[in-house]
Amino acid sequence: MNLQQNNEDLLDGGRRLPLVEDFYTIQGEGFHTGKPAYFIRLGGCDVGCRWCDAKMTWNPKLFPPTEVDTIVERACSYPAQAIVITGGEPSLYPLDYLTDALAKQGLQIFLETSGAHELSGHFDWICLSPKKQQPPVPSIFPKADELKVIIETPGDFAWAEENAAKVGERCRLYLQPEWSRYDGMIEAIVEYAKGNPQWNISVQTHKYMRIP
Repeated sequence: MNLQQNNEDLLDGGRRLPLVEDFYTIQGEGFHTGKPAYFIRLGGCDVGCRWCDAKMTWNPKLFPPTEVDTIVERACSYPAQAIVITGGEPSLYPLDYLTDALAKQGLQIFLETSGAHELSGHFDWICLSPKKQQPPVPSIFPKADELKVIIETPGDFAWAEENAAKVGERCRLYLQPEWSRYDGMIEAIVEYAKGNPQWNISVQTHKYMRIP
C-alpha cells in the first residue's frame, strides 16, 4: 500500500494535499531556467536520494493536508503565469483537482517528478528526473518534455543515456551536476555535452542567486 492509498480519505480525492510550502520565485534549473514561477511543494517521498536538498519533505505526516482551493487562491494572488508542482514526489498524490483548478485560471502547469509512480493530473510541461534506486514507470517516458539527469559520478552518464533512449524525440535532454559534486564533475559534464550535443547542461542557478 503506497502513500496515496494510505491518505485517500485525508486527501478527499485530491481536494487536500500535504503542502510543505508554496512561494513565488524564479525557476533555477532545466529548460525553464530564469522564468518567474509559483512553486507548490508537496510532502512525501519514497525515492530517498542521499543528496536530496529537500529531505525535510520526505515524511508526509509532518504536513497536514491543506485545502487545494486555498493553495490555488494564493497562487493566483501573484503575477506568475507558471506554476511548478514539485516535492517530495508529487506523483504519490491525485493531482487532477489541483491541475484542473489551476488550468481554469489560465496558468501554465509544470511538473517536477522522478517518475516513480503513475501520473495523475494534466500538465503543460513535465520534467522527468529519474533516480537509479527507484526507476521511472514506463508510462512516464513518452509524456516527458524534459529529461534532467543528475550527474554525481562518471557512471551516471550511462544512466542518462539509458533514460534518454526511452523518451520521445522532442524531449529536451539535460545533464545537471549534483550540487555538492559540482567542482568535481562540471568539467566532465561539459566535455560529455560537447561530444554528445543532443545533451544540454543545467545548473542550479537559484543557488547562485540565493533564492528558494
